[in-house]
Amino acid sequence: MATATKALPKYSIPLREAPSRPGISVLLIVSSDLAALILAIGVSVWLSRQSHGTHELTSYWRLWPVLGVFISAYGLFGMYPGVVPSVVQEIRRMTEATTIVYFVLGALTVLFGMAETYSPTVFVLAWIMSLLSVPLARSLLRHRFSQKTWWGYPVLVFGSREPGRTLVRTLQQQPELGFKPAAVLDNDVVDYEHIGGVPVLRGWDRAPVIARELGISRAIVAVPGIAQEHLLDLIDSHASDFSHLMIMPDLRGVGSLGAEARDFCRELTLEVRKDLLLPGPRLAKRLIDVVLSLALGIVTLPLVLLIVILIKLESRGPAFYRHARIGRGQTKIEVWKFRSMVMNGDQVLLQYLAQHPELALEWERNQKLKDDPRVTRIGKFLRRTSLDELPQLWNVLKGEMSLVGPRPIIQEEVARYGDRFSLYTQVYPGLTGLWQVSGRNDTSYDERVRLDTYYVRNWSLWLDIYLLARTAGVVLAGRGAY
Repeated sequence: MATATKALPKYSIPLREAPSRPGISVLLIVSSDLAALILAIGVSVWLSRQSHGTHELTSYWRLWPVLGVFISAYGLFGMYPGVVPSVVQEIRRMTEATTIVYFVLGALTVLFGMAETYSPTVFVLAWIMSLLSVPLARSLLRHRFSQKTWWGYPVLVFGSREPGRTLVRTLQQQPELGFKPAAVLDNDVVDYEHIGGVPVLRGWDRAPVIARELGISRAIVAVPGIAQEHLLDLIDSHASDFSHLMIMPDLRGVGSLGAEARDFCRELTLEVRKDLLLPGPRLAKRLIDVVLSLALGIVTLPLVLLIVILIKLESRGPAFYRHARIGRGQTKIEVWKFRSMVMNGDQVLLQYLAQHPELALEWERNQKLKDDPRVTRIGKFLRRTSLDELPQLWNVLKGEMSLVGPRPIIQEEVARYGDRFSLYTQVYPGLTGLWQVSGRNDTSYDERVRLDTYYVRNWSLWLDIYLLARTAGVVLAGRGAY
């Protein structure tokens, strides 16, 4: 036992000296939830009073024990200790738990005749504000502290081949998830000492020693093609070492957000739900598209008029530009944009590539140039802020696009999708989507295709809500846009 521990590489020592402290993470997340709920209720009472309401904030302070009901509900819905294998699932659980608590509170005020003391309007406003403030507060908290060594949980990864390597890198790139890879174990011959600084060791039998030495209670099995008897042996032999053991099955390409594990005929069964085929979620998506695009269109109308004037002042030609793209079911649609290029753009591009042949490969690979000579000054601003795509709200209202979906592509890009093009055509292209919030032009084309494919396979209203929320931050930061 002692020999195995001493064999750990030196770069694993800092983990023992500064281990994760999950208790601190949980305390901070609970505090964040409480602060967000108090803020939501306080703002709701204030808004009610601004509209000539007569309710006093002090009367709502008497309900402070109800905050414990919210925290208990969040706990029952699996929102603590706060590690999030999926932010989308966390948003769904938070919405369900918050809605149930507010519904019960509202019903009780009516049943016990307290509507005069506690306004239903305040409850509705507080419910809406809580749905916004709780996930926002958690996001800010994770952004601030997720890089700390004490944040989250250390995890042991079984498997050093591609799935294991990808998992370690993903967890390191997304520390807000709360899983900190501490070591990687494999029964096969290990060709390298570490993955991104995480030690790689041979021998699954070393797991108990490492778990005890580093205080690890969670492990992830990422071993593709493992025989069933070996997997069962791995699970059974380490059942007493880890309180949480996650298994990543070799099912790449299968939708994961809509999948649920079930006990079917006394056997573990994975049910994969296809929301794309259900009329209810599709109708809800369309309603969200219409309501939000109408609201955004009305709010941004003065901005649209200003942009039109600026475009006209800088260069001749129309302020709007239509481009043929492929829509749902391979239908041809014309996507609207603000014109961000000079009128003779094709000729300018050919001349520029002839003068700079080293950039021809970049154009061929991504159909994008970081310093495109065709783009006007106002066009650069519009692209950096993504305001050039604002007219696509019209496409959304017409039912040709959705607010969220794959990036609309042209006919020449179909070949790059290969056999995954059929997936692309199952949904409406989107004004925003996974590509737009994952680096945009900083990602490779193959990565764009992978992101579009993931979206179609895992589509849900919760994923759309998450992407819409992320879009606001990405647009403000201007990350990956040119």
